[in-house]
Amino acid sequence: MKKHNFYAGPSILSQQTIKNTADAILNFADTGLSVLEVSHRSKEFQAVMDEATALVKELLEIPEGYSVLFLGGGASMQFCMVPYNLMAKKAAYLETGTWASNAIKEARLFGEVDVVASSREANFSYIPKDYTIPTDADYFHFTTNNTIYGTEMRYDPESPVRLVADMSSDIFSRPIDVSKYDVIYAGAQKNLAPAGVTIVIVRDEALGHVDRPIPTMLDYRTHVKKGSMFNTPPVLPIFSALQTLRYYKELGGIRAIEQMDLRKAGALYEAIDASRMFQGTVTDPADRSIMNVCFVMTPEYKELEKDFIDFASARGIVGIKGHRSVGGFRASLYNALPMESVEVLIKAMKDFEASK
Repeated sequence: MKKHNFYAGPSILSQQTIKNTADAILNFADTGLSVLEVSHRSKEFQAVMDEATALVKELLEIPEGYSVLFLGGGASMQFCMVPYNLMAKKAAYLETGTWASNAIKEARLFGEVDVVASSREANFSYIPKDYTIPTDADYFHFTTNNTIYGTEMRYDPESPVRLVADMSSDIFSRPIDVSKYDVIYAGAQKNLAPAGVTIVIVRDEALGHVDRPIPTMLDYRTHVKKGSMFNTPPVLPIFSALQTLRYYKELGGIRAIEQMDLRKAGALYEAIDASRMFQGTVTDPADRSIMNVCFVMTPEYKELEKDFIDFASARGIVGIKGHRSVGGFRASLYNALPMESVEVLIKAMKDFEASK
């Protein structure tokens, strides 16, 4: 039976990425060696790093003056690396979910944190509006997409101070005006590659303005200077990332991918809104994520949630159980997920509803 993978992360990858990675595990670049065992200093792997870096810059239209880094530690490592490198005294944060809260917790180890707005009181079911970013902050940090709660900021906010964004779960799903940002970071395990590598896009001029000593591995300048090769990088996820980046270019680039993603999310939200049995957890369409669609059973059908998961599983649908913080269901519609899978889920929802 064909599987339809809606897991939130690690999540679906293109078949091209999986096949090419599997082939390279057996024989990388005709070296007779596995990509798992070849030196990261070899010319063959340096070519991988160079092409992956160039494709990130091309796809996201990154201007001059920025470095693209491939680092370990996951996006959670960036929760401390950002303030380590950028916070002199104070930073501003927008709290829109669990990962934003975790970033705030880490930043408080380095100085004052001004939480400019939060949607915690409504279980993070909306994106706060009408907040003021303090002009005396060293930077403003926000999370573009909140995987657990299904909210998303699909725009580049104006900021009077340096702008930092965690784009772990929606990078490469829309065009970005990178020139507005000083740091963008994203874990790979949503829209790019297996877990193990994190992309960091950093404005070179933003570095070197804090007085504190920074441990070598946590200093962005270390990795800029060494081209992400200060220590052994996570070679397998970087190789997989390259395959995905090539795939994105073949699809027509980020604008073409955005249109595909909008169609998938639009169809699923339309089915949810038309249903008597299902309802979305994010009521304002402007705040709805097109990457992670969260929904629940209406109160009168609440006891049927497990039955629906079993019903969907029998049709090859996996990964739709909602996070414990929200409950219900979560369908993650990352770039590699085909429209066919969304249509299978919608049909399952309609068939289940018709049977009750």
